[in-house]
Amino acid sequence: MSRNAAVTDTTPKKPAELNWLMRLLVIIEKAGNKLPHPFWLFLSLAVVVMVLSAIFSATGLQAVNPATDETVSVTNLFSTESLREIVAGATNNFVTFPPLGLVLIVLIGVAVAEQSGLIPAMLRATIAGASPKWITFIVALAGTAASIASDASYMIMIPLGGLAFKAVGRNPLLGCVVAYAATSGGYSAAPMVNSMDTILGGLSTSAAQIIDGDYVVSPLANFYFNFISMFVVAGAITLVTELLLTKRADQIELDEPDENDPDNFDVKMALDSNEKRGMVIAVASIVACAAILFFLALPEGSFLRDEAGAFGPESGLMSGIAAIIGFGFFIVGIVYGYATGSIKKTSDIPDMMGKGLLPFVPVIVLFFAASQFLALFKMSSLGEILAIRGAEFFGSLDTGSFVILMGGWLLVALGALFLTSGSGLWTLMAPVLVPMFMLLSIAPETTQALYRIGDSTTNIISPMSPYFVVVLGFIQRYKKDSGIGTLLSFTIPLSFAMFVFWGLLFFIWWSTGIPWGPGSATSYQMG
Repeated sequence: MSRNAAVTDTTPKKPAELNWLMRLLVIIEKAGNKLPHPFWLFLSLAVVVMVLSAIFSATGLQAVNPATDETVSVTNLFSTESLREIVAGATNNFVTFPPLGLVLIVLIGVAVAEQSGLIPAMLRATIAGASPKWITFIVALAGTAASIASDASYMIMIPLGGLAFKAVGRNPLLGCVVAYAATSGGYSAAPMVNSMDTILGGLSTSAAQIIDGDYVVSPLANFYFNFISMFVVAGAITLVTELLLTKRADQIELDEPDENDPDNFDVKMALDSNEKRGMVIAVASIVACAAILFFLALPEGSFLRDEAGAFGPESGLMSGIAAIIGFGFFIVGIVYGYATGSIKKTSDIPDMMGKGLLPFVPVIVLFFAASQFLALFKMSSLGEILAIRGAEFFGSLDTGSFVILMGGWLLVALGALFLTSGSGLWTLMAPVLVPMFMLLSIAPETTQALYRIGDSTTNIISPMSPYFVVVLGFIQRYKKDSGIGTLLSFTIPLSFAMFVFWGLLFFIWWSTGIPWGPGSATSYQMG
């Protein structure tokens, strides 16, 4: 393929300072590639749980639950009674899996908003026309907010970030990296409830009920923390980009664009008049929906309140928040679609819902295996005993909650290098960490918030992440010979900055006792 000008690459292919890290990442990649698909991983773990239950049941393993003072013994899952229960309960385990219904009802609404063009238009409107002085912060902020589009956010934000930087005369390669870091690293920092909140909340609920059968972790459990985190993550990315990465980007001479190159891509930045009109009408509909919700909740006897007339966990508002959010996206997406013409007839709407849900079919398949694993893990009582013994161990060390949380934070960050699926990793860790920390007086909402910052910030440097390859492909459109070393030289400082700044926010927040979200405490009291 011809180029309009010769290019001299002044960037070493393998920067010396990254050699040790490159070797480490190669080891991680090879180890991760040996792991089976998460579906088979969870089914395999279910079998392992059954085998362990038989072994530890025979040895008489037990523990005393300090929350109930009851002795907990391991249940042999190979017994006739257990096998009967396993076969009979397989369907119920899946359909009652807490994240399943919550995620589907939110995604149905989000699918309409995304397929109608509303969510992409919102993200483009945020970036288009941004001041060169603020472009890094705006792209980073839009990236963290993009999680409302779930995994589609990567394909929207990465090219938009590059074009936004290019439009103000800055290196578009850097724009792609900033957008990727913000979208992936800040996936759990968002201005509103999204599918990840419903997934994590459902998994945390299942884990918490190992200790407290009535405990529910709402999708809003970390809402306050997530909202503030959005600005902290964007600020950390902006600080490192402006102080360090801009100089690094200036050393990279980009390829001269070839107008005839079929690999060239073009993403429209500015909204046209039709889209602007649709956005105005959509914003008006959002305000109208919020006003209707407010007036419905206003009466003391409202169905959105609980029996005491408050907005507690059992109120219609809090227990039905996933349906409310999903319905809100659904209505606003339809309004935007009719305003812009992307929806021409009513039959377009269910088609959009179907198309929008297609990318999440693998997640639903994964949920089946995960639901069986968690059900067997709970039935065996291994998770409860492990949590009790773990809490006893940490208690014997006489370490404070700060040290325990630090250990959990680092453990999650390390695990995220190998298993980059946020829901997959939490499915493995929640049944142990949540109940164990509850026995140490740490609320499930606190453990979940800790998980968010540990999981999100190391994803951007893991070669196991499918989007690591995606962003590499985008930056190679600006610099053909960019490699993993090129990408890591940008993402490592960003990952470290987010890890530190977000972690500081977490521990400051936790130390003050401010609720993580509506009705969410930082500590848990047994009994």
